[in-house]
Amino acid sequence: MFKSIRWKFTTIYFLLVFIAMLIVGVFIIKQFEKVQIEQIDKTMNGYVGRVLDVSQEIKARKWDEIKESAFNNWPVPIGYKIYIIEKSDYPKIVGTIPWNNKDIGKSVFDFKEINPEYILYSLNEGKESIGIQHQDDSRENHLVHPVTDENDEVIGLIYVTSELKEVDAMLNRSKVIMIEGTILALLVTICIGFVIAKSVTIPINDVTIKAKQMVSGDFDQRVEVKSEDEIGQLATMFNTLTEKLKITLAEIYREKSKMDTIFNHMADGVIGCDIKGNILHANPIALNILNIEFDALTDVDYDTVISKLDSKLTLKHMNQSSDYRGSELISKDNHSYLVKYAPFKNDNQEIGGIIAVLQDVTEQQKLENMRREFVANVSHELKTPITTIKSYTETIIDGVIDEKELTLNFLEIVNSECDRMTRIVRDLLQLSNMDYKQTKWKFKDLEVKELIDKAVMKLTMAAKDKNQALTTTIEEGLPNIHVDRDGIEQVILNILSNAIKYTPDGGAISLNVFKVMDTLNIVIKDNGLGIPKDDLNRIFERFYRVDKARSREMGGTGLGLSIAKQIVQAHKGTIEINSEYNKGTEVKIMLPLVNNDN
Repeated sequence: MFKSIRWKFTTIYFLLVFIAMLIVGVFIIKQFEKVQIEQIDKTMNGYVGRVLDVSQEIKARKWDEIKESAFNNWPVPIGYKIYIIEKSDYPKIVGTIPWNNKDIGKSVFDFKEINPEYILYSLNEGKESIGIQHQDDSRENHLVHPVTDENDEVIGLIYVTSELKEVDAMLNRSKVIMIEGTILALLVTICIGFVIAKSVTIPINDVTIKAKQMVSGDFDQRVEVKSEDEIGQLATMFNTLTEKLKITLAEIYREKSKMDTIFNHMADGVIGCDIKGNILHANPIALNILNIEFDALTDVDYDTVISKLDSKLTLKHMNQSSDYRGSELISKDNHSYLVKYAPFKNDNQEIGGIIAVLQDVTEQQKLENMRREFVANVSHELKTPITTIKSYTETIIDGVIDEKELTLNFLEIVNSECDRMTRIVRDLLQLSNMDYKQTKWKFKDLEVKELIDKAVMKLTMAAKDKNQALTTTIEEGLPNIHVDRDGIEQVILNILSNAIKYTPDGGAISLNVFKVMDTLNIVIKDNGLGIPKDDLNRIFERFYRVDKARSREMGGTGLGLSIAKQIVQAHKGTIEINSEYNKGTEVKIMLPLVNNDN
């Protein structure tokens, strides 16, 4: 119950009022008692004055002549006693009011009603003494007044006592009244405190309930503002906080969604962990590279997962050899990965973990290798004719020039090598222009049969020289095709020349042209040397040859198929090669019959 702020408020109000009433009650009782005692003191002093004024014996300092008759008719209130005491070695009573013969002549030290300390003090000091004495279950107020002679020497005392029963009774009654008033005030305080606490705690409880609902994920909460005091301000700030929180959460969700989308759909793998190795995040690409399921991440740590690639990427190795920052090029399962890692910091600006980005650079590595191989091939292709030209030229310069026939043979060789270099440079320039889309295509509507026949005619003699059977089959009724004549003719010549070149004497070569849907198919098939299966996926690479030595002997540059593919793609077509080693090759060129003009 006392865990409730309502009861705490009520208890605090109760204690405050109780303490206040207690302090006020004690103060009032004490002040009331003080006033009563002071009034009694004045009354007692009045009686002392009357005794001094009325008693002729005391005036004459004749203590032994004090008679009962002098005080017989003195009105003394109930509870008052006056003792007239003569000073001597043993002070004795010489008179009492009311008069009591039994007490006359007795020593003051024989009376328990008289305090000897007051007697001795007044006799020795010559000063009045006053105080309250407890007699059995009651109290009495005592006053001792010294009587002096002409020389201010104390010769006697007037000792007055007054019972305080009425004062005590009044004080007790006042205490009862104060207690009753305190109880009533406390009851009223409890009721009022409960009402006030309820008015305070109801809005707080409302805020608490709404806050619990927000904890459960329901942020559409508002508190009714019923006042403009601190509680009302709390409700207003709660509503403001709710709105700000909704806006902030929406922004956070958008950013999280954006980051999740980036992480999940980026081409690179991303994996993050804290400094203890607990995996915080891994996107699908990273999971695929590391060959692990997302649900399994909770059962393994970062070092266990990343060590599948390389132990250099583990936190243990990073901690020993670096500041958790660097990169590694890893090769695994015919794939190359560039792994870059860097630390991130926590709230204390300490390294909280690392983020590793796994980039699959297999294609880049292949392209780099192809670039290097291409440069090497170009260098080799150009070096061979240059070396031949230089050798024969030096020979001519050294004196062979006098032998005309030999010199002409040398010059023919030099001329042939120059032509070879020209072909290489021309083909490279053509590829470069197509790479940078600088080739100017001249698209026209052409008759398919005319285009094919002219191309085949240019190579008919080459096929006859090798006693090869070159047959052409063209489907009837083909529509015109919108192409660049020189480009498509170059493609057909490149493919046909390769077929003639790599088909043995007496072999067979066929060229079939037919329509499939909106596509013109040109299929060139031979029964020549064929291409090994491992070389098929590289056959369109520049300067790539299946049999390099034999290809160079036959005068090829190794760029024909690359040029053919570029031209076909420029016409929005495709080219495919199917081949079986030592059985032959089939090349299929597919060109759209729709308008290709860009």
